[in-house]
Amino acid sequence: MKPALPKGMRDFGPEIMLKRNYIIETIKRVFENFGYQPLQTPAMEKLTTLTGKYGEEGDKLLFKVLNQGQKVLKADHKAFEEKNAVRFANSLAERGLRYDLTIPFARFVVMNQSQITFPFKRYQVQAVWRGDRPQKGRYREFYQCDADVVGSNSLLNEAELTQIFDMVYNGLGLNVTIKINNRKILAGMAEVVNCADQLTSITIAIDKLDKIGLDGVVKELGERGIPEAAIETIKTFLTAQGDNAGMMALLKEKLANSEIGMKGVEELETLMNYLNTLDLKQTIELDITLARGLDYYTGTIFEVKANDFQIGSISAGGRYDDLTGTFGLKGVSGVGISFGLDRIYDVMEGLGLFQSLAINTTKVLFINFGGDNQAYAFQQLQTLRKAGIAAEIYPDAAKMKKQMKYANAKKIPWVIFTGDAEIESGNLKIKNMETGEQEEMSIEAMLSKLSG
Repeated sequence: MKPALPKGMRDFGPEIMLKRNYIIETIKRVFENFGYQPLQTPAMEKLTTLTGKYGEEGDKLLFKVLNQGQKVLKADHKAFEEKNAVRFANSLAERGLRYDLTIPFARFVVMNQSQITFPFKRYQVQAVWRGDRPQKGRYREFYQCDADVVGSNSLLNEAELTQIFDMVYNGLGLNVTIKINNRKILAGMAEVVNCADQLTSITIAIDKLDKIGLDGVVKELGERGIPEAAIETIKTFLTAQGDNAGMMALLKEKLANSEIGMKGVEELETLMNYLNTLDLKQTIELDITLARGLDYYTGTIFEVKANDFQIGSISAGGRYDDLTGTFGLKGVSGVGISFGLDRIYDVMEGLGLFQSLAINTTKVLFINFGGDNQAYAFQQLQTLRKAGIAAEIYPDAAKMKKQMKYANAKKIPWVIFTGDAEIESGNLKIKNMETGEQEEMSIEAMLSKLSG
């Protein structure tokens, strides 16, 4: 049988992994610079932990893990006979693969609250799974790099998370737009059109604006039972244009009669005032069309788009006031952001940004001549490694052409020869694989050259 992968799943060879690790390490350095600490949670969670947290769209995309042994026999056979696929599928599974890193984090906080010092700041870099239709930039297994802080209502957290976006993308050499909105503004919009009880339907439709356009959103709002007059007012929000100050003024005018809407405007204005004191390099945009489809967001919401490459959002996040309350720990507010590793990789690869990065793991290859020459090379190899220089020796005394081909294939920039002449002189001969230039020098001089 010909081997194959499930749709939406991928292998990553060494060359790709080096680039992905470069992105991860860049993100982790910034997280740690802001005081966030690492955390891991299991790939599988109980379905009771996951379901009902991501909205109706999200719940449909959960990967469920089939029960084992005798538990399979306890499935809801009546649901099967009635052709109720959802109920039958739920009876076959009690566990699921995590959909994101935020809900498992909330579960962890509740289970470990007595050992946690609040505010608790954690970062997490792990895979998540969603049953999306695979397409460019959208996979069924992908990695998220999250940073969250729980136990603080301060908008300084949102300001710092915006700084993290800015520092990471500066470090990766990407130009992005950091879009910011507040769910209370969306709640206020629903309130002023007398559809406060239909907020979820409105935000689900608005969240698809980039995918289906304004006409598509209008059509979906109608299909979800939003009155025509309300849709016309919502359109004025979605089509409004202006700079950040102009959009803020517009919101104050349109939401003047909504208490929750004005609370959102106040929070947004406070955040923007914080950001105006920072030396941010990336573009900050107040975007009132930004909705974020996840139900648990309650305040500030973020989304980051690449300016020079066509793809969906590459980062997102927001404030959730009582996510831990779903697990029994009330009144613990949190806010977090997530970097989409796979999409960031696609953007950097598409823009050719990896070409200028020195991300090879091996800096030096010792050519293996066999016998005493091999022993001498092996001894000198240890000296380089102790000095922190990534080096290896070709394991067999193969033909020179084969060894050089290996160095070229792995893009190793330097090759060292330890032939009879080098052993006799106590020096080493080094070749620059890019220029072809060769020179002989002492091990001390070589360490200085390679460490520079």
